[in-house]
Amino acid sequence: MTPVSSKLYTDDVSLLMVLIDTNPYFWSSMKNTAFTFSKFLSHVLAFLNSILLLNQMNQVVVIATGYNSCDYVFDSSSSSMQRAECLLEKLEEFVDKDESLSQEDSVDGVGFSLLSGSLSMALCYIQRVFRTGPLHPQPRILCLHGSPDGPGQYVAVMNAIFSAQRSMVPIDSCVIGSQHSAFLQQASYITGGVYLKPQVSDGLFQYVSIATPMGNGTYF
Repeated sequence: MTPVSSKLYTDDVSLLMVLIDTNPYFWSSMKNTAFTFSKFLSHVLAFLNSILLLNQMNQVVVIATGYNSCDYVFDSSSSSMQRAECLLEKLEEFVDKDESLSQEDSVDGVGFSLLSGSLSMALCYIQRVFRTGPLHPQPRILCLHGSPDGPGQYVAVMNAIFSAQRSMVPIDSCVIGSQHSAFLQQASYITGGVYLKPQVSDGLFQYVSIATPMGNGTYF
């Protein structure tokens, strides 16, 4: 593994790993609110397009965090389709698959999403990038999360947090559920990231665009 001190970052070029909570039980609980899953995605797409338009060398990777599984659903460095079309298509396939796996489970409340798994996948991707050469984009992880913390994932989540800290990868968190996330509060604090819990869900795009630092100081 390349020592942290030897990493050289490309000025103003960023690698943003975005973890999207797609837990069907959580989003079902949000149906009676004004902030639906489709509206959430519209904010996310606007934000991702802004990152990519800011610098054509920027890279965005999206990981879906479901109830039963997590997976890469978008990588701007390898996508040949229109960005929104590609992401929505892959996300729809993932959600359908995750929901089908959930049908056999009996879940109380909104359940938990696999945050530990998606954090591990993001860190693995970043480590692969670190090994491609001496010069790297500046990596950062952004968790867009709504599900409650899963107590059974505590050890795995903390291991991922400490791994990000050792690799100097900040974890930013934006919690969109009704309660705070102790996991993500620790993740952002330990890694030097930013923890947000928007008071107005419809302002999600503005919150993550203005308040969350990245690369040369801010996302914009």
